[in-house]
Amino acid sequence: MILSAPKTVFLTGASSGIGRAIAEKFLSENHRVWGTSRDLDRLADLAQKFPAAFTAVALDLDHPDAAQAAYEHAAAQASATAAFDIVINNAGYGFFSPYTEVDFAVWQRQINAMLTTSSRLAHTALRGMIVRNHGCLVNVSSLAVNFPLPYMSAYSIAKAGLSALSESLIVETRGTNIAIIDFRPGDYRTAFNNVMRPAATAPTVSARVARVWHTMDTQFNAAPLPERAAGDLYQAIARGRSGTVCSGTFFQTRLAPLAARLLPSTLMRRIQALYFGAA
Repeated sequence: MILSAPKTVFLTGASSGIGRAIAEKFLSENHRVWGTSRDLDRLADLAQKFPAAFTAVALDLDHPDAAQAAYEHAAAQASATAAFDIVINNAGYGFFSPYTEVDFAVWQRQINAMLTTSSRLAHTALRGMIVRNHGCLVNVSSLAVNFPLPYMSAYSIAKAGLSALSESLIVETRGTNIAIIDFRPGDYRTAFNNVMRPAATAPTVSARVARVWHTMDTQFNAAPLPERAAGDLYQAIARGRSGTVCSGTFFQTRLAPLAARLLPSTLMRRIQALYFGAA
């Protein structure tokens, strides 16, 4: 997709982290962005900085009917054909806990929000792109697809599901002018780990869980800034080709996947456990 001309972009989770960096990247390149958040106050500064190019949209993945309605309303604003040039499913959140120590409803809610509602938005967006035979759909998954994270099982499930959806759609849209991108960022220095719940420092948390949390927190704090991820995604969309795009450090995007291909799975699991302090 040629990005030299202004495009219309729908981006979920635009208020912070990688989503915020993506929004600012597209806006700085003179594209129009409809960015979402559960709390519109968190988008006020973007609307003030880019009054003619940024539109704030209230959208909560926990409410699928309302989320779809919000998307459809924004699409009608964006073009006469009620379709965006680019749709980026980025919104999500983390929940850190041993799998069995919270009610299953907690995990189910996260999977429903991050996988089912995001898939519903992708379904609606892709229908419009197919009518126009034009567009780019991005599902932001994670390198957790390659290396599922301990004590973040629902997050890993949801991200793996989004990647599987992208793979299916890549085949289904082959031969069209529609690009499907499975974007897999690794660790980036955002506030993501600060809002994960329940707190890993709770008194009831075991020493093992605390070690894993400490490792993950240290990784986040030493990771690259999210502007790097936004730049990688922007370049991928500009190429106009479907596929998987990994973004992160050399270790996460090159060395670890290479080791996973070359080493026996049992050894890789042992290495992962040692790496996270879960051995």
